[in-house]
Amino acid sequence: MDERVYEGLILRYSASWNLPAAPAAVATDAARVKASPLAKRIAKDTGVDLARLQGSGPGGRVVKRDLEGAPVVRAVVAVPRTGQPFEDVPLTQIRKTIAKRLAASIGPIPHFFLTTEVDMERAAEARSALEVKVSFNDIVIKAVALTLTKHRACNAWFQDDHIRYWNEVHVGMAVAVEDGLITPVIRDADRKSLVQIGTESREMAERARNRRLKPEEYTGATFSVSNLGMFDIDQFTAVINPPEAGIIAVGSIVPKPVADGAQVVVRRRLRLTMSCDHRVIDGATGAQFLKTLKQMLENPLAMLL
Repeated sequence: MDERVYEGLILRYSASWNLPAAPAAVATDAARVKASPLAKRIAKDTGVDLARLQGSGPGGRVVKRDLEGAPVVRAVVAVPRTGQPFEDVPLTQIRKTIAKRLAASIGPIPHFFLTTEVDMERAAEARSALEVKVSFNDIVIKAVALTLTKHRACNAWFQDDHIRYWNEVHVGMAVAVEDGLITPVIRDADRKSLVQIGTESREMAERARNRRLKPEEYTGATFSVSNLGMFDIDQFTAVINPPEAGIIAVGSIVPKPVADGAQVVVRRRLRLTMSCDHRVIDGATGAQFLKTLKQMLENPLAMLL
């Protein structure tokens, strides 16, 4: 497509989407962002970049509720000129655990990856119609949970001499913390409402960043979701968290021109990549899972059936 036509379509349709505007370069200074004093203090203490948030207060001001579940953005650390060629920093306990689990995953586990693209227009409309604030990630978690109930082969753990197929659905939610990654678990996610998932995910993400999660709150997931969409990552592959057999990597929602009959329109699109343990999930099984997940997200009413 001609680049000018693409830009014209973006300009034509974007005004009606009510999407948050991209932050200007100068807005990275929190002092220049319209925010309440309390929101600024919380952002400073937790490392949240106010420029990435869309304020819901008067005049678009960022208020305390806008920071609930907001991603932590680590500051860029410059290379120190100390005269020494390098610096050795001991591993923290969480980094040791991450390293051990990754080594136990990407090496022994035969990964394969499946990607699909989802039209998120209806999901966005349903989200806007809700009186209670939920995120797109909450919608994905709910859809993944319901899809797992229809594809039991993916809701499984690989054990040394057997495969454990779960009759319960517990979805792990990857959260970035100061020195690594932790995965709080939304238990019985298939039986919880979207509002319940939204409330629980925000509360657990906050406690994860403050290191106040109990071990039973970040272990025992039967499947996981990892979302880097808030960092403008369109697509990526996630490493499986053993003994789970699969994980969904969620990219950013991006406006794209798509064919609609004889005309071209711009739609909000989302790329999902599923990492599968080939010892448990075959290619066709993973593909069927993604097909059902896509149908759930493109037709939110299906989540109520």
